[in-house]
Amino acid sequence: MPMQIAQIIPSPLNYIGGKFKLLPQILPLFPKIDGPFIDLFCGGCNVGVNVRCEKAILNDTNHNLIYMYHTFKNLDKDVLFEMINKIITKYHLSRSDINGYNFYHCESSSGLGKYNKEHFLKLREDFNENTNYDYNYYVMLYVMIVYSFNNQIRFNRDGKFNLPVGKRDYNTKMQQKLSAFVDRLKSGNYLFTSMDFEQFDLSPYGKKDFIYADPPYLITCATYNEQGGWNEDKEKALYTFLDKANNQGVRFALSNVLSSEGKENSLLQDWIKHNKNKYNVVHLEFNYSNSNYQKKDRNTGSDEVIIKNY
Repeated sequence: MPMQIAQIIPSPLNYIGGKFKLLPQILPLFPKIDGPFIDLFCGGCNVGVNVRCEKAILNDTNHNLIYMYHTFKNLDKDVLFEMINKIITKYHLSRSDINGYNFYHCESSSGLGKYNKEHFLKLREDFNENTNYDYNYYVMLYVMIVYSFNNQIRFNRDGKFNLPVGKRDYNTKMQQKLSAFVDRLKSGNYLFTSMDFEQFDLSPYGKKDFIYADPPYLITCATYNEQGGWNEDKEKALYTFLDKANNQGVRFALSNVLSSEGKENSLLQDWIKHNKNKYNVVHLEFNYSNSNYQKKDRNTGSDEVIIKNY
């Protein structure tokens, strides 16, 4: 039986490139999935946890992210929330939902960064020195993401978390999003893996299965696309991977942008042109309206597309 998706839920992470607001356009484009759904670049899991399927394989090269999801799935939810609260208390981080902004001599418009900065840096230092990769380590990571700049996740070349403090804290909305996300993980057949897509073995999969690929976008800038994490060689290798999947009868959908802020992805355009008789291109509305899938939004300077082989 397919996993029951009672309602669409957002990721508890503010992951750059997250597709939550585009789900009303993306999900109706997916076919009926009788076998596993493979989210090749799962990121914040906005897509992966909202797809009706027998089993979801959620993969990302960021192993810290994947192990944090394991922690969410495996820990009792009450224990998880207790651990979060203990870390917040230990490091004297703000709780604006309980105490309000005035308690911290801060205002909502400017945020809580001024108060939290010193406490956050201590948490970050202790986390980066911690080599005991247990559940507490990954709960610390979650707390750090909540209190970091724009709730992002970023590690430097040495594997150290290096984002500065942000403006917000562990408020009621964040708690609700995490609670719903944990419930979803516990209620379904979700398998988390951490590997480069080129290591992913396609041999067990066929026409009942489905691959969704939402890779880093070659022509946009984001924290996940720093330090040479995604380049033209990776882009070409992904096309080869998807061509192989197609030849094997596996259905796929690729999210990407043809153009953005004056830049064009010529590699993607050439690949589409070369496979015009095999793959279909659907232009998404950048303003997240799902009234017309086929119309390019010419006002935003970005042409976001889904490329599918069915």
